[in-house]
Amino acid sequence: MRIFKVILFFMILGLGLKPLYSQDSTMTLSLDKAIEYALQNNKVIQNARLSSQVAKEKIKETTAAGLPQVNASADYNNFLGAQAELRLSESAPPAIIEFNPTSNFKFNVSQLVFSGSYYIGLQLSKLASQLSEISAKKTELDVKEQVTRAYYLILISEQTLKIIESNRDNSIVILEKTKNLANAGIIEKTEVSKLLVMVTSVENAQKAAERQLEMAFNMLRFQLGLNAGEKIKLVTSLDDISQQNKFENILINTFNIENNTDFNLVLLQEKMRKSQISLEKSSYLPTLAGYYSYTGKILKPKFDMTPKNVIGLNLSVPIFSSGLRHSKVSQAKINFNVAENTKELLNQQLTIQEKQLRYNLNNLLEQYQNQKINIETAKEVLDKMNLKFQQGIISTLELTSANNNYLSAQSDYISTLFQLLDAELALRKLNGNL
Repeated sequence: MRIFKVILFFMILGLGLKPLYSQDSTMTLSLDKAIEYALQNNKVIQNARLSSQVAKEKIKETTAAGLPQVNASADYNNFLGAQAELRLSESAPPAIIEFNPTSNFKFNVSQLVFSGSYYIGLQLSKLASQLSEISAKKTELDVKEQVTRAYYLILISEQTLKIIESNRDNSIVILEKTKNLANAGIIEKTEVSKLLVMVTSVENAQKAAERQLEMAFNMLRFQLGLNAGEKIKLVTSLDDISQQNKFENILINTFNIENNTDFNLVLLQEKMRKSQISLEKSSYLPTLAGYYSYTGKILKPKFDMTPKNVIGLNLSVPIFSSGLRHSKVSQAKINFNVAENTKELLNQQLTIQEKQLRYNLNNLLEQYQNQKINIETAKEVLDKMNLKFQQGIISTLELTSANNNYLSAQSDYISTLFQLLDAELALRKLNGNL
């Protein structure tokens, strides 16, 4: 039956998660509270925010490289009694110069006056920081989507379990009545055996649904950063989430690609590639830096001509690099062209994807309405079949067939609802509206 396919589908989604362990405390969460909790405690989001902070510190680091640099040092030199002879003429006796121990204190101040690569590098650092911030927002958007989908899966699993339990209870009641009829000799005892097979099948489906529900809770715990045994109670109902006007409103909204985080990332990468061209071109420009140095003598030698104060400029002019700089500029231009093509390609992909998601949502919304009618019809048929079976009008095979049709209708309804919620979630994420 299709109900088992749906259960198997949900079970595959939850593979690899740890089993539950009971605890005394229970966390009560609405869908909004679950998303809010995940944004505060999810480890992936925390790492993304830390990466954003690192990018901001990188701006400070790059800025500091162009500000005054102050250094101080001290040294001590001992020449171990070394001497030097100074002879002014061959007839005159040599003058003996002893190398006394010396000690100096040095103080240096330097300031970058002009460097094209510094200013372009600072711009790139700021763009990298913006890129990190957008990446963090994309991570938050991904976690919101995963938390919402896990929340949906729990509600769907709970609804599936309720349907199966109701069907099991109904099947047991019919089985007991059938046993009484068989004991009274009204029907054959083989009818009891056939119903036992149906009850066993429903009980197996119930056990599978219970395991699926456990795994769905574990998926949500993982996204929230909770321990495996933490108890969770959901307070947002499936009826609240599946209101029809919710889906109709999103179909009315128009698509604005600038709200998409993936497009914003590619757009910013294009800007960085363009700045990279300017950075490589700046290698043709000279670099000018000024400095001041003070040297204080702690232990002075007998003969010393070193000035205490020195001020100067350093000018570095690139002249010839055998085509190295030209090649780097050419590579930067090629990378910029690639970034432009990537942006246009993503623009096309997102536009097509949005139209497809909108079509899927509209189509699933129609199916959802039809499935609600099918459930009502299948339930009416099953109730009538139960009555006829108790009156001995129909066989067990016909009752089982009606029961299977009702389960199939419920399965189709739940499967369509989950697809509908998932399509709506994907469309909202594409619009950056989670």
